[in-house]
Amino acid sequence: MPGRRVLLAALAVGAALAAGLIAPSASALPSSESWAAELAVDGGDDSNVVVRDEAVRLIDLAPRRTSTGDAPAEGDLLLAPRRPAAVTDRVAAEVTADVPAGAQVIVAVRGIRDDGTWGEWDEAEAGDPAQLSELTSEIQVRITLVASADGRSPALRRLWLTADRSPVGFGVPAPATALTSRVFATRIGLVGNDTANGHEVERNDRFVALPSRRGLSPRGGGDYTVRVCATATRCTWAPVWDVGPWNTRDDYWNPPELRRAFADLPRGRPAAEAAFVDGYRGGRDATGRRVTNPAGIDLADGTFRDDLGLNDNAWVTVTYLWTGRGPSGTALDRDTRLDVRAAPAADAAVVGSVAPQARMSYECAAQAAGGRTGVGTRWIRLGTAQYVPAELVEARDVPSC
Repeated sequence: MPGRRVLLAALAVGAALAAGLIAPSASALPSSESWAAELAVDGGDDSNVVVRDEAVRLIDLAPRRTSTGDAPAEGDLLLAPRRPAAVTDRVAAEVTADVPAGAQVIVAVRGIRDDGTWGEWDEAEAGDPAQLSELTSEIQVRITLVASADGRSPALRRLWLTADRSPVGFGVPAPATALTSRVFATRIGLVGNDTANGHEVERNDRFVALPSRRGLSPRGGGDYTVRVCATATRCTWAPVWDVGPWNTRDDYWNPPELRRAFADLPRGRPAAEAAFVDGYRGGRDATGRRVTNPAGIDLADGTFRDDLGLNDNAWVTVTYLWTGRGPSGTALDRDTRLDVRAAPAADAAVVGSVAPQARMSYECAAQAAGGRTGVGTRWIRLGTAQYVPAELVEARDVPSC
């Protein structure tokens, strides 16, 4: 990945020089800001971490159960959003930590996009800063601690961050239309266990798992949401709250030049699918396990059974909503799902559902006739023949249809 980033940056600089956008002598970097991260565990979005003996450590070191077997324990420290002194698209991280063999300290950064949503997480590694997809005025840092296979925790003692602006950014802003691909879905189950973002799985839960932390929402949030359709008229919107199945660095929804691993595969094709169907990498995942199904997404029980009506693992159509851009809103946090109807009326056919806190792209708002005044409920149109009541969605300045 570092080599690919250097190549992309060099191409971008060369193109800018050729176009006269920068002077050949402009070698100084733009202004930057450096600071020591405040490594305080406040609860809230943090999960399975504690500050002890002047270091951030994991609390529970027992292996974490996943749909494809046990995985090393992990936990997240989510730092408060920060506004750097100047707009930035690059963040470097210098980690001081005691890291046992096989354990990890993973620093990831994201930035606010111009449509008000968060861009995807990108890892900042030694000598290889996180490269955001576009310039931003606000960033957030997530630190993931992963235990060693024999159950030892890393100890994070210091994190030094530097935000600046690449001489010529080579980020790729999200297009207007989000990626949609057809992948194999399996059921998560695992009631009572914790997800990668620290959520305790409940019976009839509504969320999904994807095999990369780049699209992992903080606990209880829907910053990264997928629309999953079992048929053309049975879809559900659900947040990404877990990592898996099979791999943990396979952001297959990204184009090859941005994909963190398996960049020789076509965009939208999970490595597990390629391993199972075509014998890719000898039919094994990144850890060497033999892949026994082509799953590219895991579905929690409520999403799998109640919302999509699935009785067995199946191929589904998935739209990774954060890979596009435009107006979006969030379903209010309720005890039940939000029904999506085929028309702006309470008695219209139900054609889908939205999980609490899931984010939805929308087109406009329609006013349904009704009542003594002739003015009825406002409905937000998510797409063709897909409507939800506006009063149950957190969205601002929705244009009229």
